[in-house]
Amino acid sequence: MQIPEPQTEHLWLQQLVGEWTFESECLMGPDQPPMKTAGSEVVRSLGKLWTIGEGTSDSPDGGPWNSIMTLGYDPQAQRFVGTFIASVMTHLWPYKGTLDASAKILALDSEGPSFADNGNMAKYQDIIEFITPDHRTLTSRVQSEDGTWHQFMCAHYRRKS
Repeated sequence: MQIPEPQTEHLWLQQLVGEWTFESECLMGPDQPPMKTAGSEVVRSLGKLWTIGEGTSDSPDGGPWNSIMTLGYDPQAQRFVGTFIASVMTHLWPYKGTLDASAKILALDSEGPSFADNGNMAKYQDIIEFITPDHRTLTSRVQSEDGTWHQFMCAHYRRKS
């Protein structure tokens, strides 16, 4: 088996590699104040085809939580692929994504349990945007039953010097 050569999209993912700090704000419900957290993430390369991001943070209600995000590119499907898991969730979030024309915004589509907690699934998007090489955002949003998208989380990542 011959190791595939990295495509432009694989090289795009390599800009994630490094040590980051982040601050995030998440809407927990209509009658609740936003939850603010801070943490760190280390993103490493798995060969030249994949990245693995390992995040850690303390939640305001007590304990620490950890997350792992994997990202790659599938040339046959012509889309980004990956997963997200966190120590505070039981759902594995599969990603299928596309890069916008500016090559600064990666939209990752997924599906998971609805916030309505009615046993239904909902469509979600995690959007990674590079503001500068050392500053990126991760925005999460959910699609409601009427088709509108609602942002519920935004995190600012800054590369450690």
